[in-house]
Amino acid sequence: MIVLHHHPFSRASNVVWMLEEIGIDYELRYVDLAAGAHKRPEILALNPMGKVPILEDGDVVVTESAAIGLYLADRYAPGRLAPALDDPARGPYLRWSLFAPSVIEPGAAGRSAGWEYQESRVGWGNHDAMLTTMESAIRGPFLLGDMFSMADVIFGGTVRFMLQFDMIETRAVFTEYVERLSARPASRRAQERNAAVVSQHNLGG
Repeated sequence: MIVLHHHPFSRASNVVWMLEEIGIDYELRYVDLAAGAHKRPEILALNPMGKVPILEDGDVVVTESAAIGLYLADRYAPGRLAPALDDPARGPYLRWSLFAPSVIEPGAAGRSAGWEYQESRVGWGNHDAMLTTMESAIRGPFLLGDMFSMADVIFGGTVRFMLQFDMIETRAVFTEYVERLSARPASRRAQERNAAVVSQHNLGG
């Protein structure tokens, strides 16, 4: 049984969608962030960063949401959610999967917080170039054209979050892409599971 150390108001919420797309059994193990449970010794033993998501798959521990998605797709859905190692689509698949945490997240956070930095010294560079690059990535229904992949969960989940909190400019290509992703049955199931945890632990407002 896969165990996901989870809080619905963290990146772990998107990992629920990953697991639903994979279609395997898993357990959500709630981590009470407000109570500081993510800094307890048993969590720090799994992830010294003291952050969720943390995925346990038997003896394997994976942290960082993009890494979790890539791991799950390669292990449990190769050829379906992850292009084969010799498939040319593997290149853009990895590119956009890693663009999300490496560029979109810090780039949007920096803009929102008013960070001052030299573009040449940070990996996320120019904010407008970032948005244009994101737009160029969505060349079809999905990042790999007609093929939905784990890259869409990683990249698309990030875009959805950023739009929800007004952290990036609302562009039609972004909103239409997110609408397509949110309509997927696995995405809807994940939203329901996350909502159930919110209700169970009285986390709403």
